Amino acid sequence: YYIKAAEISNHKTLTKNQYTATRPPKTKEMKRIIAIVAGGDSSEHDVSLRSAQGIKSFLEETEYVTYIVEIKGTKWEAHTGNGLRAKVDLNDFSFIDNGTKVKPDYAYITIHGTPGENGILEGYFDLIKLPYSTSDVLVEAMTFNKFALNQFLSAQGVNIAKSVLIRKGQAARPTDKDIINTVGLPCFVKPNAGGSSFGVTKVKHAEDLDTAIDKAMAESPEVIIESFMQGTEITCGCYKTKTSGVVFPITEVVTSNEFFDYNAKYNGQVKEITPARLSAETTARVQAETSKIYDLLGCRGIIRIDYILTGTQGNEQINLLEINTTPGMTATSFIPQQVRAAGLKMSDVLSDIIEDSFC
Repeated sequence: YYIKAAEISNHKTLTKNQYTATRPPKTKEMKRIIAIVAGGDSSEHDVSLRSAQGIKSFLEETEYVTYIVEIKGTKWEAHTGNGLRAKVDLNDFSFIDNGTKVKPDYAYITIHGTPGENGILEGYFDLIKLPYSTSDVLVEAMTFNKFALNQFLSAQGVNIAKSVLIRKGQAARPTDKDIINTVGLPCFVKPNAGGSSFGVTKVKHAEDLDTAIDKAMAESPEVIIESFMQGTEITCGCYKTKTSGVVFPITEVVTSNEFFDYNAKYNGQVKEITPARLSAETTARVQAETSKIYDLLGCRGIIRIDYILTGTQGNEQINLLEINTTPGMTATSFIPQQVRAAGLKMSDVLSDIIEDSFC
């Protein structure tokens, strides 16, 4: 159910012992201080904090020392225990805990949205030379901007929905008729730079298009309008290090909602099936596509790619929806589900990613 990324071209499946053998050995001296950076300035601030608690719980099985650092605008605070918080010194990302200066060795970024998922925070960490868990500034900025990402990957042969981009204040904005002629109905209206939980509307009638655009504009100054694709929604996680990589089992997403919206994601209005009910051949193709996209972009850390499969069963077309570079990390989120389905432990996966920066 999980594949070593280096061998994905011929779809060899690893045993758990083979996977473990690729991991760097732990040492008794491992006492790195890990800052789990959460919060951010998007509507998913509180969701991000839940992911941070999940990561902290996974890392409790390791020998790392962990702190959650919450960001909200210019207010950066470390949670130091017992409800106490300490202001972060932005000169070196340090803070005071019980009279002692604490300077993290590593930042595990789990912000869903700005500034952690669009390259801004990564640029800061690059400046102060603090290693972090996500891809670099360019990759984060590109994956956060759905339209830019789609144009790049489409040129690389990845199947993408037809789309139109609208900017706030745009002088020559496409007319509703032009938009519908390009993407058709129904269509999806989404914030172009943002997550997929807020500001998203499935538009079935032309007269509802402007309202949906206004809703998306409240989340982002740019809006992407995409054609609707009918099919099976799936998601697949992947991470790679300098020595190895793993593509996780695929999750099938089934919801009676119009689409995989906030209520489906966070209020249980969804059925998540891991591994997905796909043929072995389709599973292998999706995992190979995930590995290919990871390499095309030059990603780091864990990513999760969402797809829609269209066409006849066993011969489906794989269509990319979006890429999550800071995927949810609660115990019930997709990535932990996929890690468990692979017979692996989240603590080992996170340790792999962290230690890769020090190899």
